[in-house]
Amino acid sequence: MKHKRPSMTGFTLVELVVTIAILGILVSIAIPAYTSYVQKGNRPAAKTALLELAAREESYYALNNVYASQPTTLGYSVNSIPVPSSSQNYYTITVASATSGTVPGYTLQATPVTGSVQASDACVIYQLDSLGNKTNVTSTGSTVSTSNCW
Repeated sequence: MKHKRPSMTGFTLVELVVTIAILGILVSIAIPAYTSYVQKGNRPAAKTALLELAAREESYYALNNVYASQPTTLGYSVNSIPVPSSSQNYYTITVASATSGTVPGYTLQATPVTGSVQASDACVIYQLDSLGNKTNVTSTGSTVSTSNCW
């Protein structure tokens, strides 16, 4: 009498390697796309904070005929405003410069926090000045030519 061997079931090594390779390719595409999506989602918080600080600067100027050089003068508790004001900050808002004299003005900056997801954002540093000019610059001051930041 012949004994029949039970048939083997399962995955071969080749099938397993092919599956892992396909998953690796999918992950390498999905992670950068997700990071870009998260960065775009965090940008409005920086823009809103800049516009709010600009409104406070204009109110201060209307009363004092000079722009404030530090956010604490405008009622903020710190000079580097964290955005969003939660445990995980993506931007720091500061008054980059405030001038007085014949042509008073200010420049506000939203700088990405080092180590945050925004640190690698193509829009880099957001700037808003007293004339309403909205720009993006690198840490060295070069203008970023990304049209979809603002």
